Amino acid sequence: MDNNKLDTITNLFEGKEIRSIWDSEKEDYFFSVVDVISALTDSSIPRNYWSDLKRKLKNEGSQLHENIVQLKMKSQKDGKNYLTDTLDTKGILRLIESIPSKNAEPFKLWLAKLGNERIDELFNPELAISRAVNYYRSKGYDDKWIKSRMTGIVDRFKLTDVWKGNGITKNYEYGILTNEIYQAWSGMKASEYKKLKGLRKESLRDNMTDVEVVLTDLGEVATRELAKKHKPYGLEQNRKIAKKGGNIAKITRDNLEKELGESVITSKNALNYKYVDDEKLIEDRKSRKKK
Repeated sequence: MDNNKLDTITNLFEGKEIRSIWDSEKEDYFFSVVDVISALTDSSIPRNYWSDLKRKLKNEGSQLHENIVQLKMKSQKDGKNYLTDTLDTKGILRLIESIPSKNAEPFKLWLAKLGNERIDELFNPELAISRAVNYYRSKGYDDKWIKSRMTGIVDRFKLTDVWKGNGITKNYEYGILTNEIYQAWSGMKASEYKKLKGLRKESLRDNMTDVEVVLTDLGEVATRELAKKHKPYGLEQNRKIAKKGGNIAKITRDNLEKELGESVITSKNALNYKYVDDEKLIEDRKSRKKK
């Protein structure tokens, strides 16, 4: 896990510092509970407020306390690291809903707005597509790129449908097969590719060049067609096919790079911000498991 100084959800806290840690394995942030409480309440002792609220939520049957993770964070007072109660993004939003404070109202209105939008999209799925298109446009992507991206998403569903028919049912299995494709053509797992580009929760494909996207799509389409032809079953058989599909994209990459005289894999991304303190290590659950 890494300390994170980028404003993410914290930009809703009107500039108040909320300590957060990025878990690259879970691809989620963990936020300091007492920092959030301090920002949203008038409590002079946020730790006591949190202790009382935690007890109240537990008595009401809330499972929020079960999701608390203690991580070491640097104290804003003396600069030393102390174990601190944290919650992931979903948990911290649930916490905000439980805080009876006028300062929490902007968050609650924001959550209500998001919930209303998602309900509307259940009745009219085109709204979700329109939202995605408008979002990509706001980020500067042109319509040709957006159309290609949407097609790629549909193609990805076609691949996972084939995998599902071939005995793949667990989320981690889809991740393993996807990594086989990436590893074969790029030499990196998806997580390593994202790290190269300086990404965290952001979509890898949204931050690829058009060449990188084409090679990724080729690897997945090739895997899909090979899987349909040979009908592998189970994780291990499908891993072999995924590797073959990725290798087909690797051949294309090698040929192109030979003609270009340079690598087509780049660290460039489409972000207008940069994470800092990426290499700062903290004691987390993984280190404690090793003891």
